[in-house]
Amino acid sequence: MSIALKETTSIKLDKQSKENAKLIFKELGITMGDAMNMFLSQVNLHQGLPFDVKIPNKLTKKVIEESRQDINTEDFSLDDLHK
Repeated sequence: MSIALKETTSIKLDKQSKENAKLIFKELGITMGDAMNMFLSQVNLHQGLPFDVKIPNKLTKKVIEESRQDINTEDFSLDDLHK
């Protein structure tokens, strides 16, 4: 059995995204370090990012921009989506 060596590193993250993610990780019972190690393991396994990265189409860009400007946004529940 090999013991994985740990190394401290410093990365710049979007503050709000980090805080939101930490809440999710807490619910999952893992640390930010655990999550980052899982991500890096998946990068190594897939020999690249473990998800698709694509340039959004015109409609998606429009919707993203509108949401940033709080245009055509309203609260909804998951039940609303299933209707």
